[in-house]
Amino acid sequence: MDLRKLAEKICGEIVLAENSGETMKKWRTIFSVSQSELAKNLAISPSVISDYESNRRNPGVAFIRRFVNALLEIDVQKGGKVISKFSDLFDLPPAVIDIVEYSRGVEIEDFCNAIGGERLNEFEKLINGHTIIDSLNAILRFSSYDFYKLFGLTSERALVFTKVSSGRSPMVAVRVSSLKPSTVVLHGVSKVDEIALKLAEVERIPLIRTDLEISQIVENLRRSFV
Repeated sequence: MDLRKLAEKICGEIVLAENSGETMKKWRTIFSVSQSELAKNLAISPSVISDYESNRRNPGVAFIRRFVNALLEIDVQKGGKVISKFSDLFDLPPAVIDIVEYSRGVEIEDFCNAIGGERLNEFEKLINGHTIIDSLNAILRFSSYDFYKLFGLTSERALVFTKVSSGRSPMVAVRVSSLKPSTVVLHGVSKVDEIALKLAEVERIPLIRTDLEISQIVENLRRSFV
């Protein structure tokens, strides 16, 4: 894949983040690189990496570029497993409206408030990203492999299904999948199917209903958690 495109994506997210240290730590964790390993590649002390991630130092653009390039270089040396995942993310199914990784884990209640949602059960899990899916388009066009692309870099994310009639189909898809999201959001459904509610109970997955406009959901989630 185009490593420059990936590097630009990561650099841009760090530069624009309200908390650059948390975002740097998030990406280091995504690439499964220790502070010591990264510091060795950059020829600096691990304490310097810690200072940046704890916001005791403010990274300039030049250091952010070095930081990102080091993550990519280390992953290439390990076989490029993380980079290969991103090749799928840049080639997403057309039914995906938005897919994002968060800079930190988000509590269910905070997530629910951000999307004007109604909680339908009381399970608690952290959310590390979201994927918003055009459900009708997905049903008509998705392959089984496409479904796995919805999980981005982590399954600990919210899957937001739009244009939902009852919620049964999304929950059946989640039930039969080996990957389970942290949360499922049903958008635009007036009455949630009892089977959908039961499947959420069996899988112990937080279930949320919302009627907020999709454009507003995207704006709120990106502003609050990215």
